[in-house]
Parts: sequence; structure tokens; C-alpha cells
Amino acid sequence: MPTTVPDWAEGDPLEVAPRLLGAVLTHGGVALRITEVEAYAGPADPGSHAFRGRTPRNDVMFGPPGCLYVYFVYGMHHCANLVTGPEGDPGAVLLRAGEVVGGIEQARARRPGTRDHELARGPARLCRALGIDLTHNGAGVDLQEGEQVVQISTGPRVGLRQAAERPWRFWVTGDRTVSTYRPAAPRRTGR
Repeated sequence: MPTTVPDWAEGDPLEVAPRLLGAVLTHGGVALRITEVEAYAGPADPGSHAFRGRTPRNDVMFGPPGCLYVYFVYGMHHCANLVTGPEGDPGAVLLRAGEVVGGIEQARARRPGTRDHELARGPARLCRALGIDLTHNGAGVDLQEGEQVVQISTGPRVGLRQAAERPWRFWVTGDRTVSTYRPAAPRRTGR
């Protein structure tokens, strides 16, 4: 976990999320320009893993800002969030998509047969391209400034059943690495 709070991690997740667009995250020999994120506001947000309080799974969200909160979903995918401050207030920003700008061969090896603009298109694909898994939960994150993003779009978060209408998803307008919006599938009810 980080010993000092990086500048990018200071603030509410809704403030941090759009500032992350264009930043470059390097991990596992791959550099990725962040093109899409979603903000999650802890106990005030029914879409957040921290909505119902602290658990062993979401414990990292309550820790110091500037680290990765990694979780496993659907028994097969990893997703990564960047924890934002202050400590004890579990805010996080989900990394939804990015453009591989370095280490393209390594990303291709992790995602064979995938077109380059789709290597990190979606949160699970992004983790796979970067080689992020549960062993990285709580790890510090070093982001580098990238090109300044001129146009940012915002809209509803993807795949949520609760608080889905909140426009807390941010992306680089027109970037082809951004994932396709899909609302949550309705829950099946018994007869």
C-alpha cells in the first residue's frame, strides 16, 4: 500500500474519475492510456461494493487512497478500481477501458486473437491485458500524466441494477477503445 497519497488519488471519486482520463498506467510490462472509468461513492452509493459497510472483500476500499482494489467477478474475471481519498471513506474509480500505448506484444500474448483497439476494452479485458489479478489487491499505483483529454462524455454506469441512472461513467469522447454501454439485464423472477 502507498505510504504517501499521490495527487491523482486526492478527492471525491466523482472529481477524480474524469481527471484519470488520459493518464497512463503501467503494469506487467504494458502501458495503458485510460479512456473510460466509473466512479463509486462508498456508503452513499448503492452501486458500490462498500454500500453495506466494510467486508473482507472490500477492505482495501477503506484504506489509503492511491492503491488498487481488485475483485473477482462471475467466477472468471478480475476488475480493478483505483481507491480515492480520504482514508476510511471508501471511494473508488473502476478502470473500464484503455488504449495500450506500450508493451503491445505482451498485451497481445495475454489476449491472443484480439484486435489492438479491443485489448483493454472493458474492465476484465483491461485487467487481463495488464496482468492484474487478486494478488495485486492493495498494491500501490503509479500513474503518469498523459495527453490532456479535450472532450469527455458522461453517462450511466454499465451493468448496475441499483443507482444505474447516475451519470458517473466518464469516457474520452469518440475513442474506439471505450466499451459498449450495456444496461443491467433484468432479474429473473420465479413464477
